[in-house]
This record gives sequence, structure tokens and C-alpha cells, in this order.
Amino acid sequence: MADFDEIEEIGEEEVDNIVTLTDEDGNDVQFEFVDLIEYNEREFVVLLPCDDDAGEVVILELESTDDENENYISVDDEETLNAVFEIFKEKFKDVFDFS
Repeated sequence: MADFDEIEEIGEEEVDNIVTLTDEDGNDVQFEFVDLIEYNEREFVVLLPCDDDAGEVVILELESTDDENENYISVDDEETLNAVFEIFKEKFKDVFDFS
């Protein structure tokens, strides 16, 4: 999956939880925002690609740049990714089939 380095659209008008991110190649990709998880005093978003039926989620770190803008940063640390995913699985065990 490509690295996503900025949010193009997010806001209260996004009532259906769809966000559009711009990847490193300048392509717009749509995701469904599923959850915001706090881990080790950092915030992570869990996103589900809108055009992917593989059932995989994308976990990105949320970085606030100012009062109105945020960035999503790729997480390279495997231990952090696994810990955030385990929290997500526990919270959504009754909603998603993780088997």
C-alpha cells in the first residue's frame, strides 16, 4: 500500500466517514474512517479502503499541524502497528470477522 502523507478532505460535512487521501504519487484514494485509537500518547486512525474487497485496514498515525489541518503518517514500526491493530480488533470483535 502506498504511503499517505496528507489529508485532502476531512470535516464535519463528511457525515458518511469517507476521507480522500493523496498518496505519494499524487493519486486520490478514498477510505472509510473506522476508528481513532490512542496508543502510547499518540493517535492512530483505522481506515478501510473503499475500493478494496480484501478486508484489510490501513493504520496511520494522526499528526495535527494546526487547528484546521491534520496529516496521516505511515507507521513503520511493526510492534506499534500490531498493538494498535489488537486494540482495534478487541473494540470491533462483534462487528468484524477477524478469523
